[in-house]
Amino acid sequence: MSRLTERATASFGTALLPEEHGGPSPEQFVARVDRYLNRMPATSRLAVRTGLMSLAAASYLTTGRSMARLDPARRAQVLHRIAGLSPDAGAAVEGMKVIGLLANGADSYATELLSRAQRDAVARPDAALDVTPSTECASVITTDVVIVGSGAGGAMAARTLARAGLDAVVLEEGRRWTVEEFRTTHPMDRYAGLYRGAGATVALGRPTVVLPMGRAVGGTTVVNSGTCFRPPRDVQQRWRDQFGLALADPDRFGAYLDEVEHTLQVAPARRDVMGRNGNLLLEAADSLGWQAAPIPRNAPGCAGCCQCAIGCPHNAKYGVHLNALPQACAAGARIISQARVERVLVQDGRARGVRARRPDGTAIDILAATVVIAAGATETPMLLRRSGLGRHPRLGHNLALHPATMLAGRFDDDVYAWRGILQSAAVHEFHESDGVLIEATSTPPGMGSMVFPGYGAELLRWLDRAPQVATFGAMVADEGVGSVLSVRGETLVRYDIAQGDIAKLRVALETIGKLLFAAGAVEVLTGLPGAMTVRSMPELREVLARSNPRSLHLAAFHPTGTAAAGSDAQVCPVDATGRLRGVDGVWVADASVLPSCPEVNPQLSIMAVALAVADEVAGSLNQPSSL
Repeated sequence: MSRLTERATASFGTALLPEEHGGPSPEQFVARVDRYLNRMPATSRLAVRTGLMSLAAASYLTTGRSMARLDPARRAQVLHRIAGLSPDAGAAVEGMKVIGLLANGADSYATELLSRAQRDAVARPDAALDVTPSTECASVITTDVVIVGSGAGGAMAARTLARAGLDAVVLEEGRRWTVEEFRTTHPMDRYAGLYRGAGATVALGRPTVVLPMGRAVGGTTVVNSGTCFRPPRDVQQRWRDQFGLALADPDRFGAYLDEVEHTLQVAPARRDVMGRNGNLLLEAADSLGWQAAPIPRNAPGCAGCCQCAIGCPHNAKYGVHLNALPQACAAGARIISQARVERVLVQDGRARGVRARRPDGTAIDILAATVVIAAGATETPMLLRRSGLGRHPRLGHNLALHPATMLAGRFDDDVYAWRGILQSAAVHEFHESDGVLIEATSTPPGMGSMVFPGYGAELLRWLDRAPQVATFGAMVADEGVGSVLSVRGETLVRYDIAQGDIAKLRVALETIGKLLFAAGAVEVLTGLPGAMTVRSMPELREVLARSNPRSLHLAAFHPTGTAAAGSDAQVCPVDATGRLRGVDGVWVADASVLPSCPEVNPQLSIMAVALAVADEVAGSLNQPSSL
């Protein structure tokens, strides 16, 4: 960090979390933010540092003095004034606040996180995996089938194809993590290392949507919440009838979902483990007469340490790195880690393998007549375009995100939302009628502090009250209005939420408010400018009615649809069996082939569709089925 950037960061820190009111020293704040920024890609790092410099400049133009020369109250006023200049200025200030609070909170609570990580015994040892880093691999490898991606889709495809007797090589851009690392590594290093772009990926639009995606052996299953909902039957029927995706027929798809649940050992979250956050949701729903239940999860042995999102320190969350991938390896599959696939090799209209790059930029060619792409809904279309296979007009379009919003409630007594299961209970009352699924969800301590309002002394008072705060979130079933583009070789995600989905978000926020007040919250934190907290439902309704929906804070964890599979060649880049149109030997088996938002957390949907596609691949090669 340059001296100028260091001063700008310290200046922002003195306004956001003033040392005079119990915040970190400027030197601490700079070190904490720098620790995170150093793990970001260069473009993201430059953008954040530019933002911090711009805030410092704006402060000087506003007051004629640097932030550090103002008293704490005046610094907070300056941030409020800058944020109020325009929606873009407000978004910029909030973006810097999110990064500052994430970096500061992860370090402030590191001792507690690591203590809880090491308190309980490991539920199961790391699995036996045949993993070789790309730096130790030959530059040319020949195999029967190469699978790009080791997450939910790639793992299930690899297992099916290896069990069918095929020599299978799995390529993964990330590295393998061990349970010992999850128990001992600083939470910020885990967060930055386990996510693509250090977790700073966003979908650009109004509003901007935070879009974190896992990158490790096991993919996003290493960092997701462990939620395992089956896609609703009417969604499966829509995929079958509207898109001609025959494999989604509920009778056929149900068998694959059964197999996935068996593989993951899915069971409802235990109420004695879920913590007070989830139990408050269930009790509130019961008092309102609403349908609700513990969430089904793939977490046998979960002790409720709330660290799912940064790698389970007990190996209790049963991601594919602990089941499907070792099962694939037992059948002969091999995994090459830290290998970013650059393009699919094609000759005379047929796949010949893939070319990947090691971290040092040198090439590895995996030669195979069959290529299965399972790189995820944002990376799969980019890979196909780099390979000259992206000519279909709908490839990279039809992106649904299943956007999420949240509210928090302050209670008179302690909740400690992070002492329990990260995502534990759900309200289904408005799922079918409004497309709104509500879930009790928290974050590792300190890493979700951006829910708290204000700057300076006000913000620090809220941080002190964190133990009294419960958090409920909601996801809405959205239209596929987003797209994935390439700009100067970088993946760019665009998503301007549809008007009808904004209406769903309003329903979601009002419903969460009812639940929080029914649970006993004395005030609700809205995150909306002009009324950060409310004390009654009429007040919340009034705030929602007058708020600009483009100012909502949104996140998304479930991108789908960018290479939709179906029978209509004009609409679907991938055919109804999972085969990419226009080339022989290339198949797609990940979230990108789901034709529309699955309306629930998509882990089961992705794994089931990958099983179905892998059976089609095996069948096309005259191999026996996996089921």
